Amino acid sequence: MNKVSVENRMEAYLQKIAAGPKLSKNLTENEAEDALSLILGGKISQVRMAVFLIAARMKIETVSENIGYWRALQKRMTIRKIGLDKILQIADPFDGFQRIPYFGFYTIPVIAELGLPVYGHSALPLPPKFGITFEDLLVNHYQIKGSGNSERRVKQIQKSKFGYINTADYLPDLENLRLIRTEIVKRPMLATLEKILMPLQAEGKNFLVTTYFHRGYEVSLTEIGKRSQFDRVIVGNGMEGTTLFGIHKEAKVFIQDGDSETQVVSLIYSDMYEEKTIKQIRESHEALKEIESNRETITELGEIALKSGTGPAAFQIASQAACLTHLTEIFQSPQEGFDAAMEILKSGSCYENLMRWIERLKS
Repeated sequence: MNKVSVENRMEAYLQKIAAGPKLSKNLTENEAEDALSLILGGKISQVRMAVFLIAARMKIETVSENIGYWRALQKRMTIRKIGLDKILQIADPFDGFQRIPYFGFYTIPVIAELGLPVYGHSALPLPPKFGITFEDLLVNHYQIKGSGNSERRVKQIQKSKFGYINTADYLPDLENLRLIRTEIVKRPMLATLEKILMPLQAEGKNFLVTTYFHRGYEVSLTEIGKRSQFDRVIVGNGMEGTTLFGIHKEAKVFIQDGDSETQVVSLIYSDMYEEKTIKQIRESHEALKEIESNRETITELGEIALKSGTGPAAFQIASQAACLTHLTEIFQSPQEGFDAAMEILKSGSCYENLMRWIERLKS
């Protein structure tokens, strides 16, 4: 396509979606894919990129549009085959969390020890929150090199059965939109769709657990799940939009297995666990509400939990590990998973595994 035809196409798309609340029209799936492909490819001006991203969100994307946008993103992502029988990807919001300390970073080695290879997919913090992410902890606390070491990270995931990767390595065209996303302030559709991309693919079962922020987006995510290469996509709205389900309030979780009918599960810790465990989770959550959520606190409490299975972080980690391994059918009940996770935490093995993983990436 020459430059004129590219400009004409984007102009036509903008005329459709940026005509105000009453006159705006929806794009077809192919048009949405083409429009975002032009943006990712840097084929249009940054002004038009920003206008399109804002207009698409203000209009409210249709399911077909989101499928098209997802196709544009996934086609540009390099999928790396990994020699594991199965793997779980955890994709929390890429703008991070701020309110209550959240220890998903430290849950990852525990899930691996429970028998499910797993990795966290994230990025350095994005707008609007600029909160804490997996990559933020790796780069800014543990001093791991950010982008540019993807091969070593994948080898470590294959060896250790857990790890962390970032979008900057697997979809640099998306990372290149960081400045524009900062300037437009509000979340574009990219914030929804970057969490359902597949950077790594196991030889057997591929699981994804991710989140939706606003009600209604779970429909787009499960429809995309049907078209993706994931065998099971688990979508819920946990604490502060993370994959910590059913702790702060009842969470509806949507499970998509291929093109089967979507299953809906309601999760609340008071129905998932025995009385003793319920008390431990409730008291730890209340204690964490009183603690400032910052990088130093999270790493300190997270490491204590991995070393000895003590402190309020330990019960949050065990409950998240239990919930996710139950949803991926590693354990028949959350309580069984919780008990196994607490035994692992008390052994200190996950702390040793995490520190070894970090040191190998530094060397």
